[in-house]
Amino acid sequence: MASRGSAGDPLRRRPVSAATRARVEDAVRRLGYQADPSARGLRTQRTDTIGLVVPDITNPFNTELAAGIQAVAYARGLLTVVCEAPMTDGPQLPAVLGQLTAPRLDGIVLGRFGAQRADLDLIAGSGARLVRLGTRIADGPGDVVRGAETEGMRGLVRYLVGERGYRRIGFIGGEAGVEPGCERYEGYRQALAEAGRAVPEDLAVWTGFTREGGRAGAARLLDAAEPPDAVVCANDLIAIGALDVARERGLDVPGQLAVTGYDDIDAASMVSPALTTVINPAREIGRSAARLLIDRLDADEGPAREVVLTHQVVRRTSA
Repeated sequence: MASRGSAGDPLRRRPVSAATRARVEDAVRRLGYQADPSARGLRTQRTDTIGLVVPDITNPFNTELAAGIQAVAYARGLLTVVCEAPMTDGPQLPAVLGQLTAPRLDGIVLGRFGAQRADLDLIAGSGARLVRLGTRIADGPGDVVRGAETEGMRGLVRYLVGERGYRRIGFIGGEAGVEPGCERYEGYRQALAEAGRAVPEDLAVWTGFTREGGRAGAARLLDAAEPPDAVVCANDLIAIGALDVARERGLDVPGQLAVTGYDDIDAASMVSPALTTVINPAREIGRSAARLLIDRLDADEGPAREVVLTHQVVRRTSA
């Protein structure tokens, strides 16, 4: 952990002679003494540690998110602890939060969508500062960092309809009722309504935010009586799974089926064909979340704050 400088040096807080200071500093160098952070924490009521909770640590988006948080936290001498609470295991999130709040971490970034109000109250009640990702201020305590999810998906579907001319567009979401899939679905619905089209209820499916979820969702859509000519996916992993199914069925992408993702993880530009997607700046989201936490640690006052990052459509060859 990075040093906090001379402010934490007891020799500089008390008057001592130059000779005494020299002897003590020489002993510190020879013995390799380091201050005990736990002892300092008893005095300052700080642990100099923040936590990040995500549903899937293997998702490349969450890797970038953690890197952004750690870059800012490390520069301020804070340790970052990353924990996973899968969405498929309901009781796991309270258990993880209980472990993080028992020693009272200084702050927690909650990137686990679908959290309940009781989960948020547990964090706030522990005294830890809280930053929520992907939700809105009104949904609970703490500050918020989120992307313009609805606007980003609306822009993508507008592109498919207005510039590419696709007529029957399907949607594959993550878990039903869970952010950010719900907000991205709303953008999909709004763009179709703006184009004077009804949402094809048989072409909107909910699976999971994984490649396997994308495979399952794409299979269902392609088995419909009237399959789509384009599929928009709630994240890039889902879209990669949809590409798998299109390839297995011998479909030309984008000639017979367009496939788009969301997030613009590194793999989006590496698959074939490269994914048309929406940039969701994970690293900047992480940096913004860490800055909000540190601001609260420095001066925990004022109303809750919300940072909204804009999204941008990336046009590649899958659509």
